[in-house]
Amino acid sequence: MVTLLLFIILLGSIIFVHEGGHFLFAKLTGIYVYEFALGMGPKLFSFKKGETVYSLRAIPIGGFCQLAGEDDTEDPDVPKNRTLQGKKPWQKFLVMFFGAGFNFISAILVLFFIGLIFGSTSLDPVLSNVTEDSPAYEAGIRKGDEILEINGHDIWTIDDISLYLAIANPEEENTFEVKKENGDVETYKIKPEKETIDGTERYIYGIEMKGEEQHGFVSALEYMVVKTGSLFKQMAVTLVNLFTGGIALNQLSGPVGIYEVVGAQASGGIASILYLFSFLSINVGFINLLPLPAFDGGHILFIIIEKIKGSPVKPETEAKFHAAGLFLLMLLMLYVTFYDILRLF
Repeated sequence: MVTLLLFIILLGSIIFVHEGGHFLFAKLTGIYVYEFALGMGPKLFSFKKGETVYSLRAIPIGGFCQLAGEDDTEDPDVPKNRTLQGKKPWQKFLVMFFGAGFNFISAILVLFFIGLIFGSTSLDPVLSNVTEDSPAYEAGIRKGDEILEINGHDIWTIDDISLYLAIANPEEENTFEVKKENGDVETYKIKPEKETIDGTERYIYGIEMKGEEQHGFVSALEYMVVKTGSLFKQMAVTLVNLFTGGIALNQLSGPVGIYEVVGAQASGGIASILYLFSFLSINVGFINLLPLPAFDGGHILFIIIEKIKGSPVKPETEAKFHAAGLFLLMLLMLYVTFYDILRLF
């Protein structure tokens, strides 16, 4: 029950922030907002203030901010200049962008809060330990070594090490460029050792990465900046590898997978839960800005097209584009959830 409650609060908070960004900028630009909803499905609770209905819905996944003129339907009770379609391109851009924008802002602020209150961890890619008789140890890597490159990819943080090992081919030797404690730079070829634990295959290199804990305003600020950049890099590299085949679709996680992660992170305390909020917020924001149908980035794409051609795309054309994208997105969610469930057994 605790995990379920945390899951609902965590996702609800991220969605609230995202839709709150759309809502705030819709109001600031004078767009008529029919409804601001948290959750999907049947209404559990609602009230109307001014022209907008605020509602809580039964399914705690998703939410929406319903704007006048967002689709191809016309409302005779709403003036054209109060619809999304009736606004200038820069105003529409602000409304569409700041859903993701608020996710980014909230994630960055929470990372700073973590560093300031709970302490921040150094993200320098220096190994805290190398297990004896492991593939890395046998190759010559030692505690205190700094990883400079993995398979030709520059390494700037501990997160980069995890990222590039996750997309590396574990059946082949992987190249590590390492700076030793005496300043020498060495190159090693390492093939991980395969282990099967509780039916799950794992590939072990034998390296451990645990940054030094730091405290103070400056350390928190540095942690916020470096960690934010690292999370954005993870998203960019992951997406590129999805399109190039480096990562399979069935490796992605949906709501079921996120629920499992929430349960695991809960044991780490408040700081772990807050970090998960930042991680998921940046993921949600980043994905929503992709120029794909049904995403905010898809709407922004049409705004850019409008600016280039000097006139809006027909609302019915854009509506069909987003409807098709929403259908494909639902199929993807079903596919990902199916594999999430398979991984539980």
